[in-house]
Amino acid sequence: MTTNAKLNGIIKGVMITPLLFLVFSCELDNKNPDAQCGDNQGAMILNHNGLNREYLIHVPENYDNSVPAPIVFNLHGYGGYAMDHLAYADMRILSDQEGFILIYPQGSCLEGSPHWNSFLSGPDNKSDAEDIDFFSSLIDEISSNYNVDLERVYVCGYSNGGMMSYALACALSDRIAAIGSISGNMLDWPEVCAPTHPIPVIIFHGTNDEVLPYQGNSEWSSIPYAVNYWAEFNELGQTPSQTQTFSSGTRLVEYETYGPGLNEVSLDLYRVIQGEHYWFDQGTLGFSLNQTLWDFFDRYDINGLR
Repeated sequence: MTTNAKLNGIIKGVMITPLLFLVFSCELDNKNPDAQCGDNQGAMILNHNGLNREYLIHVPENYDNSVPAPIVFNLHGYGGYAMDHLAYADMRILSDQEGFILIYPQGSCLEGSPHWNSFLSGPDNKSDAEDIDFFSSLIDEISSNYNVDLERVYVCGYSNGGMMSYALACALSDRIAAIGSISGNMLDWPEVCAPTHPIPVIIFHGTNDEVLPYQGNSEWSSIPYAVNYWAEFNELGQTPSQTQTFSSGTRLVEYETYGPGLNEVSLDLYRVIQGEHYWFDQGTLGFSLNQTLWDFFDRYDINGLR
């Protein structure tokens, strides 16, 4: 079982594939060595608990201050930087088309590497970063500067960022409408996970992921574990209500949707056959992951189906 103590493994484990490790290694060489896991070009600063936390913001070109805009947070993986993740998982054109405010926050430093503390702080947790409260403060910061629809705040993330998405669904559900996880997994939260409303969840995960295996292992919970947890919590039923197979990309993709359940929410799973530890591109899937994420989010607000 992945307990609070095993967050140690999240932080110490490499959350990127060997290819991405080489990419990030080159990018990290170009960082300011004096920066505390930051130095993102064009970043905004939020001082949270005495620590300057960076975030990148993209306001849609059609933003109208008289109309409340949704927010989408997109979270990098362990060892990543916001500006690199933005380049890798770029949703800015989609933001302009759909009218949501897009945020790429920066994880704080732990032993020299950016990370998200995707469990509650405690004595058996190696990280003491108050990331759940940081996100709440960041929502306040954005809403103080822009006209934001606070019933439409969405979070997605890659790898450790996907873990953080699940954490926010568990611990900040009073502010989060829906979440997405890409090549991430859910820690063992059942004893303390207490969402205040049904949570729509969308998952993309490869069956050949060697970092966070699809079927889990002695260190990491499986993707079926997360599916079962949210299917039970949202009263979606334990079998898919619809299935489909996509074969137009370089990988076969098996799609399952569960529900609708409480508040008409659903859970969507995209199982990427032989997919590895990636934020999957259109060539791999045969369709746009970013657009699919937004289309899922756009169906819901914090009260369920819109």
